[in-house]
Amino acid sequence: MEVGPVLWVLLQSLELESVRRGRAKPMSGVMKRMGMIFRAKANKALDRAEDPRETLDYSYQKQLELLQKVRRGVADVATSRKRLELQLNQLQSQSGKLEDQGRKALALGREDLAREALSRRAALQQQVTDLETQHSTLQGEEEKLTLAAQRLQAKVDAFRTKKETIKATYTAAQAQTRIGEAFSGISEEMGDVGLAIQRAEDKTAQLQARAGAIDELLASGALDDQSGMHKDDIQAELDRLSGGTDVELELQRMKAELAGGSSSDRQAIEGGQGQGQTSSQSQQQPQDTPRFDKQ
Repeated sequence: MEVGPVLWVLLQSLELESVRRGRAKPMSGVMKRMGMIFRAKANKALDRAEDPRETLDYSYQKQLELLQKVRRGVADVATSRKRLELQLNQLQSQSGKLEDQGRKALALGREDLAREALSRRAALQQQVTDLETQHSTLQGEEEKLTLAAQRLQAKVDAFRTKKETIKATYTAAQAQTRIGEAFSGISEEMGDVGLAIQRAEDKTAQLQARAGAIDELLASGALDDQSGMHKDDIQAELDRLSGGTDVELELQRMKAELAGGSSSDRQAIEGGQGQGQTSSQSQQQPQDTPRFDKQ
């Protein structure tokens, strides 16, 4: 039995009221038990709703997103390194230009200009040294990120292969389970069909049993045949005996014809047939003996 939200709020209100009045202690044990029950039911519902294939696809998608972020990081570091290289080239070019200006100033006798040019060149050299240090650091970070991206790519590829293998195995097991349940009749779809077949077989057996019982009662005379077509047991026995005699006579005649029997056998057969005809004619003639009509 599940506890609804209204009952939950009511229990909390009762607990707070009891605690406020000092009549009862907090129902911490009850609340913990109810919380555990809710968590257990939620876990069971999530377990039924969870599809391992969808979970694997989601995990693979997250790994691809992480790999994409790492690649963007590598690209950003490489971009920063390239910008430092451009700045280094510009500073080195300016440093070379200042050195040439200092030489020209000394050649013209302008020692002050030469000193100024060399001072500026020294300041640029300090910047070049700092940029070279930063460039080396960025280059190391780029190499680390590149190696991490390669390793992560290998793991993602391996996970993709394993994911597809697990999905294929799960799908095959699921299909095999459904086929087995269908064959055994324990599946939900086939269970209804099996019940319908069982009900049809039970009804058919019941109707067959009823029909057989009615035939037996009619044959025994316990029930009257309202159509008048049913024969009593005495007439049925007479018909059976007469039918058996006719068959025996026909069989003897056929044997005599096939074996080319003697005339005495044919006469005996014909005499038997004559007697049979005489008896049948005598049965057909009206007699004065009283008859028992069927009531």
